[in-house]
Amino acid sequence: MPAPEEKLTRSRVGIFVLTAAIVLLADLLSKALVVAHLESGTPVRMLGGAIYLDVARNSGAAFSLGTGMTVVLTVIALVVIVIIARVAGRLRSRGWAIALGLVLGGALGNLVDRLFREPGVGRGHVVDWISVFGPNGAHYPIFNLADSAIVCGGILAVLLVLRGIDLEGRRSSSEQRAADG
Repeated sequence: MPAPEEKLTRSRVGIFVLTAAIVLLADLLSKALVVAHLESGTPVRMLGGAIYLDVARNSGAAFSLGTGMTVVLTVIALVVIVIIARVAGRLRSRGWAIALGLVLGGALGNLVDRLFREPGVGRGHVVDWISVFGPNGAHYPIFNLADSAIVCGGILAVLLVLRGIDLEGRRSSSEQRAADG
């Protein structure tokens, strides 16, 4: 019978893997639908113009930053994925499992585009398709579900750090002393 600590770690790793898988599948499915059904340059207006569905190809990072640095961004994504995978075995915090799962799923979603879309392996352009408050990223950069997951995971990670919660789910020693104080 596994020790309670080992059982907790397996549970958190399961949450991490499930979160990453849901993000990856949602991202890949949404991009496949967008590529199959949306025509470039013909945005679909939704929610009274709050959101436009508009397919675009992005050679840069999230929200069209770093355009033209596709090879560098591919390498960075691979490094981030390896680091997150190595850290996953220490997870005992539900919050960190979700945060890292969001980042991993988003990084994998965009990496799939970089590896398998035109113009070629490691140089592929990411499919972006969500534009807010105007078509073609007029008011805010156009993005996809992977970008959103990366940003949400990053925000959650910052909140966990600000609360002093580590990967094991414990408050940092300075936070604990202040709480006990």
